[in-house]
Amino acid sequence: MDSDKKKKLSLNIISNNPGSKHRSFGAGMIDLSNLSSIIIDGDEAYIDVGALHAKSKVEKRIKFTTNKDEVPNGRQCWVVWVAVDRNEEGTYYAGVTACEMLIDEEARKGWKILAHHVNLMDKALKRHIILDGLSDKEKQLLKKVLVEHNAEWYERSHELKKQLESG
Repeated sequence: MDSDKKKKLSLNIISNNPGSKHRSFGAGMIDLSNLSSIIIDGDEAYIDVGALHAKSKVEKRIKFTTNKDEVPNGRQCWVVWVAVDRNEEGTYYAGVTACEMLIDEEARKGWKILAHHVNLMDKALKRHIILDGLSDKEKQLLKKVLVEHNAEWYERSHELKKQLESG
């Protein structure tokens, strides 16, 4: 039963459709089929694909501003974009980027720069590893989620491992 529950909270696996007859339809659109998101909130990190549409557990019922001063009591949370890919070794975590946001549930206010989140999502899709701002503790929480999801993918993620295991 636990494995069934775990599968529902899984990272999306790459969707290659080379047989598509409609090659020009949707040209230029971002393909999110190989992207998922992890939320780091205090002592907890978990997969929450709702973040792809700004509807993660921590973002629901929050009105966001781009002015950090408007959220003086906000707690720091992170959205981590995770893109998976395949190489000759197999599937691995290819792009991982972390975006900060502040959440004040009591005031129902939050701070984030949406353009920054979208740019870092794009960087993850382009196979960049950007973990600027994450503390060692947050890096360990991220590593734990990734390893628990799929230890083999993590072992094949050489650049990511260097960044998460250094320091």
